[in-house]
Amino acid sequence: MKQRLLFLGPPGAGKGTQAQLLAAERQLLHLSTGDLLRGEVAAGTELGQEAEAVMARGELVSDALVLAIVRSRLEQQAAGGGGGWLLDGFPRNVTQADALRELLEQLGQPIDLVVLMELTDAVLIQRLLSRGRADDNEAVIRHRLEVYREQTAPLIAYYREAGLLQAVEADGTVEQIAERITGLLP
Repeated sequence: MKQRLLFLGPPGAGKGTQAQLLAAERQLLHLSTGDLLRGEVAAGTELGQEAEAVMARGELVSDALVLAIVRSRLEQQAAGGGGGWLLDGFPRNVTQADALRELLEQLGQPIDLVVLMELTDAVLIQRLLSRGRADDNEAVIRHRLEVYREQTAPLIAYYREAGLLQAVEADGTVEQIAERITGLLP
């Protein structure tokens, strides 16, 4: 059974929603980097204090720090009897993907499947605008999609070449999309 998963896709594709559903259904550890960082900060761990200091300066948390937090969570889970996991929001570029691959090899937990959630720009823009966030206007959304294509889209080729990538149409109801993803997992 495929238990070590990575979700890729543009902003608004529904990665977080689908990751939460699948993680709950399959008892997988959901590793959302944003949630992980907030959790470490809230717990006051050494890594959390380091992350909080970086964020307080308005800087991005380094790849090394994110990887250290991911390593810590995966090691905790392995110590507690193991189980699968689902990464959502990391890696964001090929450099991070290489570092993640090395980490997962060290831990003996390679990725089983990368799920690419695909959606047209028109649907993405409409979906993001309908969320009603103050920072979501069409110009900002188009810029975020451009940044995604420049930085994250090369991961599609990276994981396709590794034989790990499966694409899923991310248009439809939450249930329809969840069914498509579940169909990839024996």
